[in-house]
Amino acid sequence: MNTAQYEALRQFADSWGLLYMMAIFVVVVLLIIRPGAKSLAQSAARIPLDDDFPLDRTDKR
Repeated sequence: MNTAQYEALRQFADSWGLLYMMAIFVVVVLLIIRPGAKSLAQSAARIPLDDDFPLDRTDKR
């Protein structure tokens, strides 16, 4: 890749990449603070603690 292409891609990433990352940040924040998000977050936090499929203690893997 020559220097002109590198500089063009870097300038594009510096300008539009920043806007893209800012948009993702804003969307994530809005999803977190929206009404009803607390109950979904609490249920997602409990997933590792739910024991729907107990381990078979005879399995010696």
